[in-house]
Amino acid sequence: MRIGIPTEIKSDEFRVGLVPSSVRELTSRGHEVVIQSGAGNGIFADNAAYQEAGARIAASAEDVFRYADMIVKVKEPQPIECERFRPNQILFTYLHLAPDPAQAIGLMQSGVAAIAYETVTDTNGGLPLLAPMSEVAGRLSIEAAAMALRRPAGGRGVLLGGVPGVKPAKVVVLGGGVVGAHAARMAVGLGADVTIIDKSLPRLRHLDELFQGRVTTLASTMDIIEHEVLASGVVIGAALVPGASAPKLVTRAMLKHMKKGAVLVDVAIDQGGCFETSKPTTHAHPTFEIDGVVHYCVANMPGAVPVTSAQALNNATLPFVIQLADKGLAALDHNPHLAAGLNVKDGRIAHQAVARSLGFDTLDGARSFQVAAE
Repeated sequence: MRIGIPTEIKSDEFRVGLVPSSVRELTSRGHEVVIQSGAGNGIFADNAAYQEAGARIAASAEDVFRYADMIVKVKEPQPIECERFRPNQILFTYLHLAPDPAQAIGLMQSGVAAIAYETVTDTNGGLPLLAPMSEVAGRLSIEAAAMALRRPAGGRGVLLGGVPGVKPAKVVVLGGGVVGAHAARMAVGLGADVTIIDKSLPRLRHLDELFQGRVTTLASTMDIIEHEVLASGVVIGAALVPGASAPKLVTRAMLKHMKKGAVLVDVAIDQGGCFETSKPTTHAHPTFEIDGVVHYCVANMPGAVPVTSAQALNNATLPFVIQLADKGLAALDHNPHLAAGLNVKDGRIAHQAVARSLGFDTLDGARSFQVAAE
């Protein structure tokens, strides 16, 4: 198969779809790889490194899209990229379609078969291609919170871990999944007062054992969330519904009663965000303030540490890339977990949770496109 790797063009995105070691694995199996010139610069992998791994260098993104049977990316395709897809081409990347009907329409119009990292599953019901970036984002969320808490950044002026004789910041983590666990791990390590709120009692029991009493675990109710958020200095939004829009757990009305200079870090912003007042931001301009509360809503947090995150992502995605390269879309028939990643095919939404969030009809492609276009 001919595999293409374009340069990521989303703002401040430095990751790359395939690192040189992954390219070597593919070319050693007889597949062809073409990468846009300079696509690996963000991870300090130059064209020579890719050529040594067996890739061919293309001068432009247009050449990559024109050449490839399958495009492997990191972030969701931007509008100009959606125009470059062709029918029966395969796209393998993060999509996060639930809050993005414009992208969904663009992919449906193109005829591409789009497989989303974030809805590929495993035998344990987990999301193996979302997990590595969730680990990175969870850890980064605490670094971001610590910076945003500083007074020059508009924050409350509190040291996350405090010092002897002074209380640390209270950190509330909404969601005890991969993001939440890694955020809590970082916050506990810095000495913060950490509370994790989740709906799953088995998950809370697991976290209690994992942290050996160093965090408070609370079962999620509206009252619990409101009480803890209003008492907090930092709130990490880490709630996720696979393929669907994130639940809105912090309302605009709650902000007026929060501590001035408190910080909200919305790690779920790719799926629409956990906070009613969230809107996507960039690494260049990461925060904004509403009612005296600082919001950090960068939509590609792991892009800030591309060397770590690109390798971590490839560790998880490469086996699936190989399956698709070896078998094409027939790989979906052999691997139901990979098939769960199919979001768009034949001009329609092919994933139930995504379709439900978008309001599309998954059974009738023509009707689905008509609804979307309206």
